Amino acid sequence: MVYELKNGKKIKFDHVYIMGIVNITPDSFYPDSRVKKDKLIDTVSKMINEGAEIIDVGGESTRPGAEEVPLEEELNRVVPVVETIKKNFDVIVSVDTYKSKVAEESLKMGADIINDISALRFDKNMINVVKEFDCPVILMHMKGTPKDMQKNPFYEDPISEIYEFLKERAEFARKNGVEKIIVDPGIGFGKRLIDNLLIIKHLNKFKELGYPVLLGASRKSMIGMILDLPVEERLEGTLAITTIGVMNGADIIRVHDIKENYRAVKVAEAIKNAAR
Repeated sequence: MVYELKNGKKIKFDHVYIMGIVNITPDSFYPDSRVKKDKLIDTVSKMINEGAEIIDVGGESTRPGAEEVPLEEELNRVVPVVETIKKNFDVIVSVDTYKSKVAEESLKMGADIINDISALRFDKNMINVVKEFDCPVILMHMKGTPKDMQKNPFYEDPISEIYEFLKERAEFARKNGVEKIIVDPGIGFGKRLIDNLLIIKHLNKFKELGYPVLLGASRKSMIGMILDLPVEERLEGTLAITTIGVMNGADIIRVHDIKENYRAVKVAEAIKNAAR
Protein backbone atom coordinates (compact mmCIF):
# COMPACT_ATOMS: atom_id res chain seq x y z
CA MET A 1 0.00 0.00 0.00
CA VAL A 2 1.32 3.42 -1.00
CA TYR A 3 -0.19 6.82 -0.14
CA GLU A 4 1.00 9.61 -2.43
CA LEU A 5 1.18 13.08 -0.91
CA LYS A 6 0.60 16.39 -2.68
CA ASN A 7 4.31 17.28 -2.63
CA GLY A 8 5.23 14.10 -4.48
CA LYS A 9 6.41 12.27 -1.39
CA LYS A 10 5.06 8.78 -0.80
CA ILE A 11 4.28 6.84 2.35
CA LYS A 12 5.04 3.32 1.22
CA PHE A 13 4.31 1.37 4.42
CA ASP A 14 7.17 -0.97 3.50
CA HIS A 15 8.60 -0.38 6.97
CA VAL A 16 7.38 0.97 10.30
CA TYR A 17 7.28 4.77 10.40
CA ILE A 18 8.22 6.69 13.52
CA MET A 19 5.91 9.67 14.17
CA GLY A 20 7.42 12.25 16.52
CA ILE A 21 5.14 14.25 18.80
CA VAL A 22 5.42 18.06 18.84
CA ASN A 23 2.95 19.63 21.27
CA ILE A 24 2.47 23.39 21.00
CA THR A 25 0.49 23.36 24.24
CA PRO A 26 1.01 24.42 27.85
CA ASP A 27 -0.79 21.40 29.33
CA SER A 28 0.04 18.16 27.49
CA PHE A 29 0.31 15.24 29.89
CA TYR A 30 4.08 14.82 29.33
CA PRO A 31 5.83 18.16 30.02
CA ASP A 32 8.92 17.31 27.96
CA SER A 33 6.75 17.04 24.82
CA ARG A 34 5.74 20.71 25.06
CA VAL A 35 7.79 22.64 22.51
CA LYS A 36 8.34 26.37 22.77
CA LYS A 37 8.49 28.12 19.41
CA ASP A 38 12.06 29.33 19.92
CA LYS A 39 13.13 25.68 20.36
CA LEU A 40 11.08 24.33 17.43
CA ILE A 41 13.83 24.14 14.81
CA ASP A 42 16.27 22.40 17.16
CA THR A 43 13.60 19.99 18.42
CA VAL A 44 12.42 18.93 14.97
CA SER A 45 15.97 18.68 13.65
CA LYS A 46 16.88 16.35 16.51
CA MET A 47 13.77 14.22 15.92
CA ILE A 48 14.54 13.81 12.22
CA ASN A 49 18.20 13.01 12.89
CA GLU A 50 17.12 10.33 15.37
CA GLY A 51 14.77 8.62 12.92
CA ALA A 52 11.39 10.37 12.83
CA GLU A 53 9.87 10.40 9.33
CA ILE A 54 6.59 12.04 10.36
CA ILE A 55 6.19 15.02 12.71
CA ASP A 56 2.78 15.25 14.41
CA VAL A 57 1.91 18.81 15.46
CA GLY A 58 -0.79 19.39 18.05
CA GLY A 59 -2.14 22.62 19.48
CA GLU A 60 -4.74 21.24 21.86
CA SER A 61 -4.14 18.77 24.66
CA THR A 62 -6.37 15.71 24.45
CA ARG A 63 -5.31 14.23 27.78
CA PRO A 64 -8.17 12.97 29.99
CA GLY A 65 -10.13 15.91 31.41
CA ALA A 66 -8.69 18.46 28.97
CA GLU A 67 -10.75 21.52 28.10
CA GLU A 68 -11.35 22.48 24.48
CA VAL A 69 -9.08 25.18 23.06
CA PRO A 70 -10.81 28.04 21.18
CA LEU A 71 -10.42 27.90 17.40
CA GLU A 72 -8.39 31.10 17.07
CA GLU A 73 -5.97 30.00 19.78
CA GLU A 74 -5.41 26.63 18.11
CA LEU A 75 -4.91 28.29 14.72
CA ASN A 76 -2.35 30.69 16.22
CA ARG A 77 -0.48 27.82 17.84
CA VAL A 78 -0.47 25.32 14.98
CA VAL A 79 -0.39 27.06 11.59
CA PRO A 80 2.87 29.05 12.07
CA VAL A 81 4.56 25.91 13.41
CA VAL A 82 3.52 23.88 10.36
CA GLU A 83 4.77 26.67 8.11
CA THR A 84 8.12 26.82 9.90
CA ILE A 85 8.66 23.06 9.79
CA LYS A 86 7.80 22.80 6.10
CA LYS A 87 10.07 25.74 5.22
CA ASN A 88 13.05 24.26 7.07
CA PHE A 89 12.72 20.49 6.71
CA ASP A 90 11.89 17.90 4.08
CA VAL A 91 9.68 15.87 6.38
CA ILE A 92 6.09 14.63 6.41
CA VAL A 93 3.93 16.75 8.74
CA SER A 94 0.76 15.50 10.40
CA VAL A 95 -1.61 17.84 12.23
CA ASP A 96 -3.44 16.53 15.29
CA THR A 97 -6.79 18.34 15.19
CA TYR A 98 -10.51 17.70 14.90
CA LYS A 99 -11.28 21.25 13.74
CA SER A 100 -11.71 21.61 9.98
CA LYS A 101 -10.45 25.21 9.89
CA VAL A 102 -7.19 24.24 11.63
CA ALA A 103 -6.83 21.35 9.19
CA GLU A 104 -7.53 23.56 6.17
CA GLU A 105 -5.10 26.32 7.12
CA SER A 106 -2.41 23.78 8.04
CA LEU A 107 -2.82 21.95 4.74
CA LYS A 108 -2.46 25.27 2.92
CA MET A 109 0.89 25.66 4.70
CA GLY A 110 2.04 22.27 3.45
CA ALA A 111 0.83 19.80 6.08
CA ASP A 112 0.51 16.29 4.65
CA ILE A 113 -1.75 14.31 7.01
CA ILE A 114 -4.70 15.11 9.27
CA ASN A 115 -4.81 13.17 12.55
CA ASP A 116 -8.43 13.42 13.76
CA ILE A 117 -9.09 11.93 17.21
CA SER A 118 -12.83 12.14 16.51
CA ALA A 119 -12.61 10.11 13.28
CA LEU A 120 -14.43 12.89 11.36
CA ARG A 121 -17.30 13.15 13.88
CA PHE A 122 -16.79 16.40 15.80
CA ASP A 123 -16.62 18.78 12.82
CA LYS A 124 -18.93 17.91 9.93
CA ASN A 125 -16.81 19.93 7.49
CA MET A 126 -13.62 17.94 8.17
CA ILE A 127 -14.52 15.31 5.57
CA ASN A 128 -14.81 18.04 2.92
CA VAL A 129 -11.42 19.51 3.79
CA VAL A 130 -9.69 16.12 3.70
CA LYS A 131 -11.34 15.32 0.36
CA GLU A 132 -10.44 18.71 -1.14
CA PHE A 133 -6.75 18.35 -0.27
CA ASP A 134 -6.69 14.61 -1.04
CA CYS A 135 -4.58 13.96 2.05
CA PRO A 136 -4.32 10.87 4.27
CA VAL A 137 -6.49 11.00 7.38
CA ILE A 138 -5.99 9.14 10.65
CA LEU A 139 -9.28 7.89 12.07
CA MET A 140 -9.02 7.23 15.81
CA HIS A 141 -11.42 5.45 18.13
CA MET A 142 -12.51 7.40 21.18
CA LYS A 143 -15.43 6.92 23.55
CA GLY A 144 -16.83 10.32 24.55
CA THR A 145 -14.64 13.44 24.46
CA PRO A 146 -11.26 14.20 26.09
CA LYS A 147 -13.13 15.96 28.91
CA ASP A 148 -15.24 12.91 29.86
CA MET A 149 -13.72 9.88 28.10
CA GLN A 150 -12.22 8.33 31.24
CA LYS A 151 -15.41 8.53 33.32
CA ASN A 152 -16.22 4.83 33.71
CA PRO A 153 -15.70 3.63 30.11
CA PHE A 154 -17.10 0.14 29.54
CA TYR A 155 -17.08 -2.42 26.72
CA GLU A 156 -18.70 -5.83 26.39
CA ASP A 157 -16.08 -6.78 23.79
CA PRO A 158 -13.52 -3.99 23.27
CA ILE A 159 -11.79 -5.43 20.21
CA SER A 160 -14.94 -6.09 18.20
CA GLU A 161 -16.55 -2.80 19.27
CA ILE A 162 -13.50 -0.74 18.31
CA TYR A 163 -13.14 -2.73 15.09
CA GLU A 164 -16.75 -2.05 14.09
CA PHE A 165 -16.40 1.65 14.93
CA LEU A 166 -13.29 2.01 12.77
CA LYS A 167 -14.91 0.01 9.97
CA GLU A 168 -17.96 2.31 9.98
CA ARG A 169 -15.81 5.45 10.05
CA ALA A 170 -13.63 4.20 7.18
CA GLU A 171 -16.73 3.36 5.15
CA PHE A 172 -18.08 6.86 5.83
CA ALA A 173 -14.80 8.37 4.62
CA ARG A 174 -14.73 6.26 1.47
CA LYS A 175 -18.38 7.03 0.65
CA ASN A 176 -17.43 10.69 0.77
CA GLY A 177 -14.46 10.37 -1.55
CA VAL A 178 -11.61 9.91 0.95
CA GLU A 179 -9.41 6.90 0.18
CA LYS A 180 -6.15 7.45 2.07
CA ILE A 181 -7.12 6.12 5.48
CA ILE A 182 -5.05 5.17 8.53
CA VAL A 183 -6.75 3.66 11.59
CA ASP A 184 -5.83 4.15 15.24
CA PRO A 185 -7.56 2.10 17.97
CA GLY A 186 -6.97 4.97 20.41
CA ILE A 187 -4.92 3.76 23.37
CA GLY A 188 -6.11 5.63 26.47
CA PHE A 189 -9.05 7.37 24.82
CA GLY A 190 -12.05 6.11 26.75
CA LYS A 191 -10.39 2.81 27.69
CA ARG A 192 -9.73 0.83 30.85
CA LEU A 193 -6.33 -0.75 31.43
CA ILE A 194 -7.60 -4.15 30.28
CA ASP A 195 -8.98 -2.60 27.09
CA ASN A 196 -5.60 -1.06 26.26
CA LEU A 197 -3.79 -4.32 26.94
CA LEU A 198 -6.17 -6.25 24.70
CA ILE A 199 -5.81 -3.70 21.88
CA ILE A 200 -2.04 -4.15 21.86
CA LYS A 201 -2.29 -7.93 22.20
CA HIS A 202 -4.78 -8.18 19.31
CA LEU A 203 -3.50 -5.29 17.17
CA ASN A 204 -3.41 -7.60 14.14
CA LYS A 205 -7.21 -7.69 14.19
CA PHE A 206 -7.31 -4.06 13.05
CA LYS A 207 -5.09 -4.91 10.08
CA GLU A 208 -8.07 -6.89 8.76
CA LEU A 209 -9.77 -3.56 8.00
CA GLY A 210 -7.32 -3.21 5.11
CA TYR A 211 -5.68 0.05 6.21
CA PRO A 212 -2.37 0.96 7.85
CA VAL A 213 -2.54 0.93 11.66
CA LEU A 214 -1.13 3.59 13.96
CA LEU A 215 -0.23 2.78 17.56
CA GLY A 216 0.13 5.64 20.05
CA ALA A 217 0.88 4.54 23.61
CA SER A 218 3.98 6.59 24.37
CA ARG A 219 4.35 7.22 28.13
CA LYS A 220 0.58 6.88 28.64
CA SER A 221 -1.16 6.15 31.93
CA MET A 222 -1.57 2.43 31.20
CA ILE A 223 2.20 2.11 31.65
CA GLY A 224 1.97 4.05 34.91
CA MET A 225 -0.77 1.70 36.12
CA ILE A 226 1.32 -1.39 35.38
CA LEU A 227 4.62 -0.11 36.74
CA ASP A 228 3.39 2.43 39.29
CA LEU A 229 5.63 5.08 37.75
CA PRO A 230 5.15 8.76 36.82
CA VAL A 231 5.15 9.89 33.19
CA GLU A 232 8.85 10.82 33.36
CA GLU A 233 9.79 7.18 34.07
CA ARG A 234 7.71 5.36 31.46
CA LEU A 235 10.26 5.05 28.63
CA GLU A 236 11.01 1.35 29.16
CA GLY A 237 7.31 0.53 29.28
CA THR A 238 6.82 2.48 26.07
CA LEU A 239 9.59 0.51 24.37
CA ALA A 240 7.95 -2.76 25.40
CA ILE A 241 4.68 -1.67 23.79
CA THR A 242 6.50 -0.41 20.69
CA THR A 243 8.25 -3.75 20.24
CA ILE A 244 5.06 -5.78 20.68
CA GLY A 245 3.18 -3.33 18.47
CA VAL A 246 5.64 -3.85 15.62
CA MET A 247 5.43 -7.62 16.00
CA ASN A 248 1.62 -7.37 15.92
CA GLY A 249 1.40 -5.29 12.78
CA ALA A 250 1.71 -1.58 13.59
CA ASP A 251 2.64 0.55 10.58
CA ILE A 252 3.19 3.85 12.42
CA ILE A 253 4.43 4.27 15.99
CA ARG A 254 3.61 7.67 17.52
CA VAL A 255 6.14 8.52 20.25
CA HIS A 256 7.89 11.19 22.30
CA ASP A 257 11.34 9.57 22.48
CA ILE A 258 12.58 9.10 18.93
CA LYS A 259 16.04 7.60 19.24
CA GLU A 260 15.09 4.87 21.70
CA ASN A 261 11.91 3.89 19.88
CA TYR A 262 13.63 3.96 16.49
CA ARG A 263 16.19 1.45 17.74
CA ALA A 264 13.50 -0.75 19.28
CA VAL A 265 11.54 -0.69 16.01
CA LYS A 266 14.61 -1.63 13.97
CA VAL A 267 15.33 -4.67 16.13
CA ALA A 268 11.69 -5.74 16.23
CA GLU A 269 11.40 -5.39 12.44
CA ALA A 270 14.54 -7.47 11.92
CA ILE A 271 13.08 -10.26 14.05
CA LYS A 272 9.65 -10.02 12.45
CA ASN A 273 11.04 -10.09 8.90
CA ALA A 274 13.63 -12.82 9.48
CA ALA A 275 13.20 -15.72 7.06
CA ARG A 276 14.65 -19.22 7.28
